[in-house]
Amino acid sequence: MYRFFYFIIPGFISIVTTQASTSLVDTAVPLRVVASDFELADGPAWDGRGSLFFPDVKAGKLFRYQPNQKKVSLEQDQAGRISATYFNHGQLYLSDNGNAEIAILHKGKKNTLFAFEDKKKMRPNDLVVDNKGGVYVTLTGVGQVVYITPQGSMKIVIDEFDTPNGITLSPDEKTLYVASYKPKQIWRYEIVSQGSVNDGRLLARMDDGPDLGADGMTIDRAGNIYCAGAHDVWIWSPSGQLMQKIACPTRPINCAFGDTNMQSLYITGFGGLYQQKMMISGRSPHPPSRPEKQSAPSSRPVTVLSTDVVVDLDQEYARYGDRRLLMDIIRPKKATTLPCLVIVHGGGWLHGDKTKFRALAIKLAQRGYVTAAIEYRLGGEALFPAAIHDCNAAVRFLRHNSQRLNIDPQRIGAVGGSAGGHLVGLMATGHDIQELQGHGGNESISSKLNAAVVMAGPMEMITGSVAEKSRMSPDAANCNRFIGQGIDDAFTLYRLADACVHITKDDPPIWFMSGEHDNPERNARSRDKLESAGVLTGISIYKNGKHGCWNQEPWISEMVEDLDMFFKRAMTTDSDKHPPRANQ
Repeated sequence: MYRFFYFIIPGFISIVTTQASTSLVDTAVPLRVVASDFELADGPAWDGRGSLFFPDVKAGKLFRYQPNQKKVSLEQDQAGRISATYFNHGQLYLSDNGNAEIAILHKGKKNTLFAFEDKKKMRPNDLVVDNKGGVYVTLTGVGQVVYITPQGSMKIVIDEFDTPNGITLSPDEKTLYVASYKPKQIWRYEIVSQGSVNDGRLLARMDDGPDLGADGMTIDRAGNIYCAGAHDVWIWSPSGQLMQKIACPTRPINCAFGDTNMQSLYITGFGGLYQQKMMISGRSPHPPSRPEKQSAPSSRPVTVLSTDVVVDLDQEYARYGDRRLLMDIIRPKKATTLPCLVIVHGGGWLHGDKTKFRALAIKLAQRGYVTAAIEYRLGGEALFPAAIHDCNAAVRFLRHNSQRLNIDPQRIGAVGGSAGGHLVGLMATGHDIQELQGHGGNESISSKLNAAVVMAGPMEMITGSVAEKSRMSPDAANCNRFIGQGIDDAFTLYRLADACVHITKDDPPIWFMSGEHDNPERNARSRDKLESAGVLTGISIYKNGKHGCWNQEPWISEMVEDLDMFFKRAMTTDSDKHPPRANQ
C-alpha cells in the first residue's frame, strides 16, 4: 500500500438550540411485528455487530434476529429458561432463571459466571452489565438486587425491595434504575461505587389501572428511561417526567435498542418481537477489551486494551439540564504531561457514537496522547448548532481538567471522520465565533484547537455537495435533518455551519485525510484558502481506501502513523523535529 502526501505551508447571528422533534418515536414509521411464533419472548440484547438476541422463556430457546437479512434463526435449541440477555464487552450475558445462574455465551459456548446457592428462591430475573463488566441482577422472589463482580463474586446491593424486575443504568453509570413490578413503580439509586448505592427514591409510577406490570427496562443515549408496562412501553426523562408511551398490541415484557444505528426499539412480549423506529438512539455496547473476546474479521481493528493505558469510560464533560454528554478517556499510564486529542465520530450527523472510534483512540494513546472519544447530540435529538456546542464544550472541559488528566493545555487537537470531520473542521475555523460555543460549561476557557485533522468530512455547507443534496433531496438529505431546514430556507444557519467560510490566518493547522476512492478533491477549496492564509495544511491519500477506511485494517495503522507525525509537527514549538512524511 502507498500513500500520497502533499504539503502546503502556511456579521452577528442569534442562534437558539432547539429539540429536533417533540416525539421520541419516529411517527412516520409505525410499530411493526418482526416475528410472532414464540410462546413468550423476553429480554433482548443487541450485539453491536448486526444481531439481536432474545430468549423464548417458556420454550427454553434462544433466538437471533438479523435485521439486514430480515431473518430470525434459532441460536440455541436447549438454552433453558433464560429470562433476559445483555450484550457488552464482546459477550452475551444470560440471566438463566431455570438454573439460577448468570452465564456468558461466547462463540456458542455457555460459561457460568455466578451460580446462586438457593436455586429455588434466588432465581435471577433481569440484568444490566456496567462498563467494567460487573452485572446488576434482580432477584424477584427474595426482593433483592445483587451485583456480580467481573471475577464472579456477589454482594447484595438492595434488600427488601418489593418485587424487583426490570433494571438499567444511566449512561454515565452513576444511577441505577429498578422497576418494582407489583406496585408499578420506578426507583432510582445513586451509585457510590461498583455494587454500592445510596438510599433510593421513587422516580415514577404507572397509573394505568389495576393490571400488574412494571417489567423490563432499557435506556437511551440521553438518559431517558424505558419500562414495559401492562399495555405500553413507558418513557420518562431522568428527572421523572413522563415523556411518551408506546402502545403495544399485546402485553410487552421487555425492550432494548438495536440496529446498526441503534435507532430501533425492540419490544418483546406475549405477541413476539416488535420493532419501533425512534428519533433518538440507544447506547451501543462497549467493544471487547480482552483478546479472547475479540472475534472479528481481520479487517476490523483490534479494541483490546493494553496494560500500558488507563481507561475512564463514560465520563461527563457537559450538561444541559437532564442531558449529560459523555466521553471515553484513554491515556498512557506514564504521568508526564501529554498532548490531547478529541476524537469525533461520524454517521451523517444523525447516527454513530463514541465507541466506533475505540480502536483509533487506543492506537493514538499508545503513541503518547490522551485521547477523548466524545458523544454529541445527533440531529434526531437536537438541531444544529447543538453538535458543535458539544464538541467545543469537550475541548473546554479537557483544558479545564488538564492538570488532573496530565494534559498539556497548549497541545489539544482533534480528529474526526465524515460528519465528525466536518465538526472538527468547524471547531478549527469557528473558534472565534460565539454562536458556535454554547453553554456546556467552562465558558470562560478557550475552545481553540492547536491542530485538527479532517478525515473525509465536508468543510463547505453553502456550496459543494452538501448544498446540492439539500436542494435535490429536501426530505432525505441528512444536512436538512441536521440543521432542521433546507439551505434555501435556512441559509444563515448553513453559513454558520460552513467551516470553509470561516477560514482565517488565525486558524490552527488543519490536515486532511482521504481514501483514494473517497473524493480526495472534496476539500480542495478549503486547502487553497488555508494556504493563502498561511495556515499549515495538506492532504494524505490512501491507496484503495474507501469512505470509512480509517476504521479498517490495514489503513488505520498507516493513518495513525501519519496522524502522529502531523500532530507532533503542528503542536510543537520546533516543527523541524517532526516533519510530515511525503510518500510518492
